[in-house]
Amino acid sequence: MHALIVLAHPDSHSLSHAIAAGIAEGITMFDAGNSFEIADLTEEAFDPRFNEADIAAHRRKAEAPADVAVEQARIDRADALVLVYPVYWWSMPALMKGWIDRVFANGWAYDDISGKVAKKLGHLSVHLVGIGGADARTYERHGYFSAIRTQIDHGIFDYCGAPVMTSELLLDSDAGTGAVHIEMARRIGSNVFNAAGRAASGAA
Repeated sequence: MHALIVLAHPDSHSLSHAIAAGIAEGITMFDAGNSFEIADLTEEAFDPRFNEADIAAHRRKAEAPADVAVEQARIDRADALVLVYPVYWWSMPALMKGWIDRVFANGWAYDDISGKVAKKLGHLSVHLVGIGGADARTYERHGYFSAIRTQIDHGIFDYCGAPVMTSELLLDSDAGTGAVHIEMARRIGSNVFNAAGRAASGAA
């Protein structure tokens, strides 16, 4: 089984990078036959700007731009998609959102024909890992847990039919919790291809 881990953080020494590495370690920890690829969107200089070529592809007037087709092929090779990102303004960074805007295109992630939507990514399991500086009480008090899941889990992945098997927010990261979060990342990784564990890790 193969996982694509997509990461969006400009600092290669960040906790986000360490957590992505921990997830990768967990994926191969109990089954050497599992594999992973890490797509570091900053290092690879992915262009997140939705442009005229993307609009033409959305309207079925052109093929997907070459850089988008490369990303779609990466996902097509994967059995699981793992997104690792810091929480910026209670959502994912613009770089990752732009990657989704461009890559999860009409005709590939879903078909929207005359207002009827067909979901096309039911074969792809999704694992979401956000890293936040605030504590759980802050998220709970302001309704951020449900807001983030409505935007991302439901608004993006349910629309495409991709089941979200893990939805974790690793919080209070400014309070020296890095080691705890990295260990949690290993556990998340070990459950990516573990049917029993996927359900257990679905609640943050």
